[in-house]
Amino acid sequence: MIKVFGHQAPDTDSTGSPLIWAWYLTEVRGTPAEAKLLGEPNTEAAFVLDRWNLTKPEIIADVSADDQVVIVDTNNPAELPASINDADILEIIDHHKLVGGLETKGPISITVRPLACTATIMHDLMGDDAAKMPESIKGAMLSCILSDTLEFRSPTTTDADKSLAIALAADLGLDVTEYATELFAAKSDVSAFSDAELIRMDSKKFDVGGKTFRVSVLETTAPEIPLNRKESLMATMPTVATEDGADEVLLFVVDILKEEATLLIPNDIVKTVAEKSFGATVTGDHVVLPGIMSRKKQIIPALTL
Repeated sequence: MIKVFGHQAPDTDSTGSPLIWAWYLTEVRGTPAEAKLLGEPNTEAAFVLDRWNLTKPEIIADVSADDQVVIVDTNNPAELPASINDADILEIIDHHKLVGGLETKGPISITVRPLACTATIMHDLMGDDAAKMPESIKGAMLSCILSDTLEFRSPTTTDADKSLAIALAADLGLDVTEYATELFAAKSDVSAFSDAELIRMDSKKFDVGGKTFRVSVLETTAPEIPLNRKESLMATMPTVATEDGADEVLLFVVDILKEEATLLIPNDIVKTVAEKSFGATVTGDHVVLPGIMSRKKQIIPALTL
C-alpha cells in the first residue's frame, strides 16, 4: 500500500492533497494507496475533513525501507519523516522551490509547478480522469485552493488556481466567498491552542545569514485573537526555538481581510530582520507590514540580516 503524505504541521493542502492523490492512485490508476499525516491537522483542515465527510488519515511518525511513498506539497527533507531517504519514493508533486537532500532508489516522476496549490497541479495531472472525482474529493480540492490562495488574495494565486476553484464551486453548488468565509472562520479559531502550538501550527525552518529561523504564519480573519496573546507568545518563542533547533522565531499574524501581516518583535535580532527585510520602522513589540500575505513569495525571499 503506497503512503501519500505532505509536510509536518499539516495545513489544508497537506491534509487534502494526500487524500486527493490517494483516491486517484487507488481508483483510477489501480495502485492501492492511503493518505497519511505527519501531525495533527490544523483547525481549518479539521473543518474540511468534517465538512466533506472525509476520514482523518492516520498520523505516522516515520517511514521504513519497506514503505513506498508519494510526497506532496513539499520536497524538503526537514519537513518529512527522519527516515524518508530509506523509503522507496515513487513520486513528488509540489509547488515550492527545490530544496535538495532527498534520495530515491531509482528514477521517479517529479512535478513541481509555480502554482498556488498542490491540488491544482493534481487536477491537471489527472486530465480527463478528474471528472471521476466524487463530491468529497472535489470539496477537498476546492478547500485546498481557497486556503492556499486566501480566496485569491495571495500573490501566489494564478489564473489556473482561480479558474479551477470557481469551476469546482459551481459544480458543488457553492458560493466561493461564503465557503471561504467558513474556511477562514475555522482557521481563525485558535483559542484552544497553547502558545507553543500556535507558534508551530504553520511554521517552517529557514537559514538566513548564518542563523536558523522558525518562520511561523498565522492566517486569520480575527487577528485580535492571537495578538491579544502577544506577550505570552513572545515569552514562549525562546523555548520553541531551542526545542526545535532554531536561533529565533519569526511570527507573522496575517490579516486575511486587511491583507497585511503583523510581525511580533521580541528582541533586537528580530527588529533588525524586520527593518532590513521589509524596510519597516520598528518602535515597539510589533510592526504592521502592509500587503504581506505569502511566506513563500513575500516573506522568505525578503529575509535578511
